[in-house]
Amino acid sequence: MKLSPKIYQFLVGVFASMGSILYGYDLGVIAEVIASETFTSFFNNPTSVQTGIVVSFFTGGAFCGAGLAGPCGDRLGRRWTIVIGCVAYLLGGALQTGAMNMSYLWAGRWLAGLGVGFLVMIIPLYQAEIAHPSIRGTITALQQFMLGIGAFVAGWVSYGTFVGIKHSTAQWRVPLGIQMIPAVILGTLIFFFPESPRWLMDHGRPDEGLQTLARLHSNGDVDDPWVRAEFDQIQDSLTFEHENEAKSYIELFTDKSCFRRLFIACALQASIQMTGVSAIQYYSVKIYGQIGISSSDTLKYQAINNVIGLLGEAFCVLFIDRFGRRWPLISGNLVNCLCFLVACVLIAEFPPGATTNTGASWGFIIMTWLYNFSFSATCGPLSWIIPAEIFDTKTRSKGVSIATMVSFAFNTLIGQITDTAMTNLGYKYYFLFIICNFTNALFFYLILPETKGLPLEEMNYLFTNAPILVAFHDKAAYEANYAEDLERRALEIREKGGVVGDAEHVN
Repeated sequence: MKLSPKIYQFLVGVFASMGSILYGYDLGVIAEVIASETFTSFFNNPTSVQTGIVVSFFTGGAFCGAGLAGPCGDRLGRRWTIVIGCVAYLLGGALQTGAMNMSYLWAGRWLAGLGVGFLVMIIPLYQAEIAHPSIRGTITALQQFMLGIGAFVAGWVSYGTFVGIKHSTAQWRVPLGIQMIPAVILGTLIFFFPESPRWLMDHGRPDEGLQTLARLHSNGDVDDPWVRAEFDQIQDSLTFEHENEAKSYIELFTDKSCFRRLFIACALQASIQMTGVSAIQYYSVKIYGQIGISSSDTLKYQAINNVIGLLGEAFCVLFIDRFGRRWPLISGNLVNCLCFLVACVLIAEFPPGATTNTGASWGFIIMTWLYNFSFSATCGPLSWIIPAEIFDTKTRSKGVSIATMVSFAFNTLIGQITDTAMTNLGYKYYFLFIICNFTNALFFYLILPETKGLPLEEMNYLFTNAPILVAFHDKAAYEANYAEDLERRALEIREKGGVVGDAEHVN
């Protein structure tokens, strides 16, 4: 029995998203690792700076991986870039699991981060390029959903090893070793799935691109009307892009439309880290401890928190293509702001040691859970969806690469300073996240146009014609002439005899 095209695309997207399991698992497991008694004793009571490096070296490596994944994705294709990421992650995982001193652990963290940088940059891009516009948000949101799966598994593995293994380094080695399993599966099986049709057509292989489009959208029927229309539109768009090609990263900053999209993607990725999510994920034991909750209880509540996050991500997968991108992002940041505000007040009014208030502790826990649902249903998935869909083919790999590097740069910053900030500032550190969540909502209300349902080839028109401050304009007004513009451009290309796939166009 043949699968319907959309189900097939969904399953390909699910499989590719296994790379996100690695990232989510690491985010969830590292809090238990650095809090384990056997970890502390084995590494001779590491300082807060040393444990900060354990966290931040991972995201520092991911920063480098995201930068390298851009040119690799353009030159080698989406699938080979995924393989490279898996190999780097496996090397890093092996070093972490067998670490005999802190230097081994740091090196393993950096290599694993390098692999994750490759994967989380290329996977949403790959998903966006294979998906039908009507389900592109759903498929790209799988990146965050599978990240949530990884965090869910990590949470319960961490809790089990923390309370069940007391006098062996297996308490932290086992959780670190388990992370390698998804990388083996993904790296081994990726070539059973299609390459991006846009990448194939952009590299002189239009026949393969057409066959892949048919495989994805019409059960292999190359004469399907939608497939032929999509093929022609991609061909025309690529021919136009090759005549105006971004031959270097510098041109991302010199073309007004490209720079606008790059600015939005980078601002979005930076804003996600400033919501406070990484601080909670990396230092949950210390954060819960601020209101008097023990380490073992913290890991249990964090494991429950991961289940709630998974429900939020599932909600996004089901509804993001109905609700769009703009208002979920705005409302999500406002709810995040409210949650941090209430949590901050609870810690300020009921400091641990000075008072014992079970209600305040549960209020703090519930706010953390509500925050995680809000973030997981809106901001988290959209941080991958929006950058993957707003660029055109000539800039997509480069633009997503830079945006992902910004994400990991801010992630590294938060990972390094949070331990010290909480030690010295306590609840006042939360002021940063209260302010940033509010300003995030205001910023995207002003400048983010809606991209729901638009084919990738229409993004260039949208970001060229939409006003800078979209909040005060009707979307229909700046999309009104798109069909005429597309027809005019296609006619110009055909009059010139432009055909994508000729040898001179191969990068």
